[in-house]
Amino acid sequence: EPSSTLNGMFAVNEFIGFMKLLVLGGMIAATALSIPYAQQEKIGRFEYPVLMIFAALGMTMMISANSLLALYVALELQSLSLYVLTALQTHNTRSSEAGLKYFVLGALASGMLLFGISLVYGYTGSVDFEGITTVLKGSAVPHAGLITGMVFILAGIAFKISAVPFHMWTPDVYEGAPTSVTALFAMVPKIAALSLLIRVLDGPFSSLMPQWQQVIWCLAAASVTWGAFAGLAQKNIKRLMAYSSIGNMGYALIGIVTGTSEGISAVIIYMTIYLAMTAGVFGIILTMRRRGMALENIEDLAGLSRTSPLRAWSMAFLMLSMTGIPPLAGFFGKLFIFQAAVAQNFMVLAVIGVLASVVAAYYYLKIIKVMFMDEPISAFDAPLALPLRAIIFLSVAFVLLFILSPAFLVEAGRAAAAAVFAG
Repeated sequence: EPSSTLNGMFAVNEFIGFMKLLVLGGMIAATALSIPYAQQEKIGRFEYPVLMIFAALGMTMMISANSLLALYVALELQSLSLYVLTALQTHNTRSSEAGLKYFVLGALASGMLLFGISLVYGYTGSVDFEGITTVLKGSAVPHAGLITGMVFILAGIAFKISAVPFHMWTPDVYEGAPTSVTALFAMVPKIAALSLLIRVLDGPFSSLMPQWQQVIWCLAAASVTWGAFAGLAQKNIKRLMAYSSIGNMGYALIGIVTGTSEGISAVIIYMTIYLAMTAGVFGIILTMRRRGMALENIEDLAGLSRTSPLRAWSMAFLMLSMTGIPPLAGFFGKLFIFQAAVAQNFMVLAVIGVLASVVAAYYYLKIIKVMFMDEPISAFDAPLALPLRAIIFLSVAFVLLFILSPAFLVEAGRAAAAAVFAG
């Protein structure tokens, strides 16, 4: 049942519960992926799991936040933990550089968020979601200063989901951070930030929909386009996944821009499928090792179908799913998003999304071509650690078998989305 606590600063409903379960599932997968990697790279120190726990706490607080101040505190708890995790490989200059870049740009985004919160408080006299909603619904014409505050808040959250043009940190941080931390970045924080964005836009700022739809439309179009075209030139698979995640966030924003229960339901389904696919892909990336050395280039996958057929076919299925090839799960994720956009007459945005999918297919299919058509260099280290095998197996099984019983996730997504608009 919907309820709130701590003087209304945190709330619980079906949407919040579902997204928290998704975040916790992602954290379990990220932890499983990090165990063998941390041992191999000698970063399995005491603070690693502690920082992951604090990051998870911050994410769950973000999703439950019912006040702009609670939102900010939760966001910073998550961010500060992730800054340190990025720079955890102290002997690696790339890791330190990535941590510094992420920290500096993250501080700038936090400043923008705080400035937006101060403007909204100044014009509404409240930081609580309910209080802001009441004031905005009671005013016929929103003040320009209030809209400016909302835009700054959106900019701060857009940084966390790496939406264009707030994506600058993403490729460098994905490449420089330890690969297990990159897997965490790719899977979980984006789900928490998108959940927060949905609650802010369809909660206190619901009456400003004509204003924020323009902002989200631009973010979505720019993200899917840049994610598709910039990924074409990448040779490092972690950087490629960074641009892939930028594009994927753009598709999620297409669902959010509709402002309807169907759109939010499509986003929930899409992010669940995205989480499963990304966990499997990073599971395979973490197995890219020769003679104990971690590999990151796409060309290192050459001939994988002959040296490790199971890994190659698993990666192929996941890449095809990310491309959106039916009947794999990724196809249905994009289908629901585009259906929701077309239903609300966002035809141009839907067409941009489809065309971006076609462009992005090049770099997904290129990985399959390298694995199946190029000459092998030498085999990767074997055998695979049990946690990696489990994550890859579950991910591929989900992608392949989703079509057999999609109703469970679809119905759960619809029920969770309905809770967003229940108030």
